[in-house]
Amino acid sequence: MQVTETLNEGLKRGYQITITADELDAKVNEKLAEAQPGIEMKGFRKGKVPMALLKKQYGPRLLGEAMQESVDGAMSSHLEESGDRPALQPEMKMEGEDWKEGDDVVVAISYEKLPEIEQPELAQIALDKMVVEADDASIEEALNGLAEQAKSFKARRKGSKAKDGDQIVMDFVGKVDGEPFEGGSAEDFPLELGSGQFIPGFEEQLVGVKVNAEEPIAVTVTFPEEYQAEHLAGKEAVFDCTIKEIKAPAAAELDDELAKQFGSESLDALKAQVKERLEAEYTGAARAVMKRSLLDTLDELVTFELPPTLVEAEAGQIAHQLWHEENPEVEGHDHEKVEPTEEHNKLAERRVKLGLLLAEMGQKNEIQVSDAEMTQAILTQARQYPGKEREFFEFVQQNQQVQQQLRAPLFEDKVVDYIFELATITEVASDKDKLKEAVEALETE
Repeated sequence: MQVTETLNEGLKRGYQITITADELDAKVNEKLAEAQPGIEMKGFRKGKVPMALLKKQYGPRLLGEAMQESVDGAMSSHLEESGDRPALQPEMKMEGEDWKEGDDVVVAISYEKLPEIEQPELAQIALDKMVVEADDASIEEALNGLAEQAKSFKARRKGSKAKDGDQIVMDFVGKVDGEPFEGGSAEDFPLELGSGQFIPGFEEQLVGVKVNAEEPIAVTVTFPEEYQAEHLAGKEAVFDCTIKEIKAPAAAELDDELAKQFGSESLDALKAQVKERLEAEYTGAARAVMKRSLLDTLDELVTFELPPTLVEAEAGQIAHQLWHEENPEVEGHDHEKVEPTEEHNKLAERRVKLGLLLAEMGQKNEIQVSDAEMTQAILTQARQYPGKEREFFEFVQQNQQVQQQLRAPLFEDKVVDYIFELATITEVASDKDKLKEAVEALETE
């Protein structure tokens, strides 16, 4: 077997592997000899079938296996000796269109190798960490939000008109073309005006109504074209609504009773929990800001050649994703190819650089995602599918690509945490408004 270098340009590598016909024939004979003792054939005892007959019957299939194993073996040996790590799966192409049994096999192999990456001096990286405490005003605001969630409704005085935010209790009958339709009627139905619970245009027409159990109010609406019930989609409907009660919202009192509704023994205990939750949120937000600062620093500190194919693929993915965000009505991917812009290419270069750098640092420092961490990540995702958690868990277990999608951000965060431990971090006292501005800036960059 002969391996000849055909390309050595930047990170691009090309090789020609030649496997002689004699080498292939020897490998086929070796496979036949291994299998011969267990083969039975009519007219011969087990293990006594002549090699010539075995080769005639099984030779063509074993020849293909021998070719593949020889090429794979040559490739593995080359990568081990050279230390190259292909950025993507190497491309292999058999040369010679008129190849026939008895000829040498010549295979052209090409790939882009990953660059050599030096880890920067992490102790020289200086980062600021925003530290925000939950003040009394923030805690009070959060408590008022909980009180709003626990609000009740109290009857308005007789003759009052319904306002946006009020709750009306009503009977209604919906009709299309004058005929009631299934699921379009209810009695004593409580509806909070402005909640968006009903289709667009319905609740707005009930603002200003009064209690009148004798005279129904006709509400005319048109079902959306994409309405889930196909027999109603796009059709006009009239709902006869009989208003029986009008109630005004009343926020819950900030007291021990409210605290018990949220699982706390007292209002003081609830305040402590709210303070802890707020500061956990602030810490998470501050970490996101510090992580962006770290990535910006690494982007400036480290320079190495990037595999063109990886950058091109990443730019194409970015352009495609952003195009769909700008054209949400297009669900499929059978549209014309989206060409990346210069901005897309720059973002792709940054992502590829940082991705390769963090991966290299994680590998060199033996950072791994544990099975327990993966299981927790899968369970967290599974909660988004109530009632189908088991099915989702099994789906992930059988899908390597989905596992990688879950593993990648866990690995990245562990590498980032490793860098944080070694970097020079200065805590900077701040407030929630400045932290919010910093987080919003992340979303616009």
